[in-house]
Amino acid sequence: MIISERIFYVMEQKNITQLELSRRTGIATSNISDWKKKKTNPKADCLLSICDALDITPEQLLTGKGIDPEYKDMDYEVTRADIKILKQIHSLGDEHYKRLMVYLKALQKLDAMESIVEE
Repeated sequence: MIISERIFYVMEQKNITQLELSRRTGIATSNISDWKKKKTNPKADCLLSICDALDITPEQLLTGKGIDPEYKDMDYEVTRADIKILKQIHSLGDEHYKRLMVYLKALQKLDAMESIVEE
């Protein structure tokens, strides 16, 4: 699950509508709707108010721990550095964000190929 999917999952579990989340956070309903329609994530500066409104922790929202039924404990903690990186990612324009995602996928493929070669 991506962050926005976790948000909607928790909203469904707690019977919270998009309008109610908007009221609790001050985030426009159109933005909340866009997360669902476009499968995008909220900006980093909204995450804490969303967590407060849904009564979950930032760790739960970012990792899925305690929320996502498919969650697998990765044995790591979300650090301030992680949050800083997340803020930087969310400040990117759409084209740079897409480019970053392509780079990440390429790195993952490279790692997979290197592990095959090592065997």
